[in-house]
Amino acid sequence: MKKVLKIAAGIVTLILAYPLWVGLQVWQQSRTDEVHTADAIVVLGAAQYNGDPSPVFQARLDHAAYLYLEDLSPTIIVTGGRQPGDTFTEAEAGENYLAAQGISRDDILGETEGSTTYESLEAVTEIAADNGIDSLLLVSDPMHSERVKRMAHDLGFDDSWVSWAGYTALDRSRLTKAKELIREVASIMVYEFMDR
Repeated sequence: MKKVLKIAAGIVTLILAYPLWVGLQVWQQSRTDEVHTADAIVVLGAAQYNGDPSPVFQARLDHAAYLYLEDLSPTIIVTGGRQPGDTFTEAEAGENYLAAQGISRDDILGETEGSTTYESLEAVTEIAADNGIDSLLLVSDPMHSERVKRMAHDLGFDDSWVSWAGYTALDRSRLTKAKELIREVASIMVYEFMDR
């Protein structure tokens, strides 16, 4: 009986330890801005409203524009498909927004089919292959960064870094950040266990 209790305690410890370990990785990555030169800057899509980026998406696009203007990459890839009823894809809204900031459309590529982070990054692999892109500078939110980076590595982008859009303009509360952390831990665990 003692042996069974020890095994059960060990299993419970592992079950509790793994989410804590993932949470620590998410938290650390959310505080590490890996600004680096790359073949392309990839902006992960977010909500848009009839062609206007949501505040979250706008923050990502503004950060990508900054990185581009700092000559960290000659190309920006905007990602994200269309939700039911939408006129624009997230990628189209992103491209239009960047073009309005003075970035040449010739330097912007779009992934317009993805409805999840993984689907978008999977489609980016095809765009990258067609355009000789080997390295990526990924732009998303701080808490999303660990999952984005894991997926990019799993898809074969060994040379990929994350430079996140800051929370300053979005005025995120601690409670909101805590909820985002929990959601990201759960999303990573689902991703790891589902092998996708």
